[in-house]
Amino acid sequence: MAEIILVRHGQANAQATDEASYDRLSDLGRQQADWLGVHMRTTNPHFDRVLTGTLSRQADTARGMGYEITTQDPRLNELSYFSLAHALEDQHGIPAPRDATEFATHLPQVIDHWTRNRLEGVPERFDAFTDRITAALDEACHMPGRTLIVTSGGVIGMALRHTLGLENGGMAKIMLQIMNSSVHRLEYVHDMLMLGAFNATPHLDSPDRAHARTFV
Repeated sequence: MAEIILVRHGQANAQATDEASYDRLSDLGRQQADWLGVHMRTTNPHFDRVLTGTLSRQADTARGMGYEITTQDPRLNELSYFSLAHALEDQHGIPAPRDATEFATHLPQVIDHWTRNRLEGVPERFDAFTDRITAALDEACHMPGRTLIVTSGGVIGMALRHTLGLENGGMAKIMLQIMNSSVHRLEYVHDMLMLGAFNATPHLDSPDRAHARTFV
């Protein structure tokens, strides 16, 4: 059996309007990573390997948790949300969200247009995103022991789509629920990938840390 622990990066720069400026942890994001690392070291600390994408917020979260990165794999990088959002506005007149409430409506619209190839000139087609995430996940399934993957919400959403056979609309809803520094467990057993845990935040469950339960 192989066990894969997926962790979403800590809170990044929530005020960003482009990919580059988003790619850094906030002070709270660094704190979330530290708390999660403490929790893991006091429960089940061993991993046979630690994988991240090449994005700063992913690698900094893993290091903030206290883990040494084994491999940085660009296949684990996030989808280009800001580029997709700009294309959606330019080509279909749907403006970018101004707050979290609008984002909850906007993200499914982005995913819907993207999956139907209705966005031109974007950095990556949906099929290419699907292929790279599922290929990386399938490789991890055939690595013995426990693998920690520190990545992003869109990657985790795609991993769960692959695991559970979700429709694209279901994947978008899943992505909206994935909290910063949340933990998701997959198990590869009997030649099947199965979901063992979703969106766990045991390091944030105490009342004094309620403020640290963030989505963006």
